[in-house]
Amino acid sequence: MTGGVATSGCMSRPDRRWNHNTHYYPLVLAAVSPGCQRVLDVGCGEGMLARRLVHRGRQVVGIDQDAASIEAARRQDPDGQIEFVCGDFLTYPFPPASFGLVSCVAVLHHMDAAAALARMGQLLAPGGSVVIVGLARSGLLDLPWDAAAVIANLGHRVAKGYWQHPSPTEWPPAHTYRQIRVLAGETLPDARYRRHLLWRYSLVWVRPAA
Repeated sequence: MTGGVATSGCMSRPDRRWNHNTHYYPLVLAAVSPGCQRVLDVGCGEGMLARRLVHRGRQVVGIDQDAASIEAARRQDPDGQIEFVCGDFLTYPFPPASFGLVSCVAVLHHMDAAAALARMGQLLAPGGSVVIVGLARSGLLDLPWDAAAVIANLGHRVAKGYWQHPSPTEWPPAHTYRQIRVLAGETLPDARYRRHLLWRYSLVWVRPAA
């Protein structure tokens, strides 16, 4: 894939690497509210999304269990603008209600989904948002989505190339799209579920202010 890796927290040029995950970063960035001061990026990998979030003027913490990914993230943030933590999101002692935004892109299927959703809700400050972009298994009803995704994917790859991220992968996901929708509704009531074209779904949940 063409396009360089960022060499500092303040990139001199945009990082235009593309794949099915980075395609949906704008969905996360759009959820950063004016009052949000602190962001947690769960499963941050080598830190691309975290770097984009810090450019919004927020304090950003990225956490990932993969030591090689955290090392790569820190190398690309030599000014130390982002706090990168190597640890288990489910057990790391973050204070409750300490983040205005919790993001999680292509990571939920690596964890116990119910426990992870509950933990994200606990860490979110009142009025804050959880934004998840995830992967799930397709069922028969998903076949039209998958067929359309194949065509869209080809067009994007021709125009942008494809960046194969270096982070560990997990396949197949434990849950189907339908199961994720049900689980989210049980764990984070009123979470907004949306199916997206490139083999992804999104969940957005806002913690009540009161």
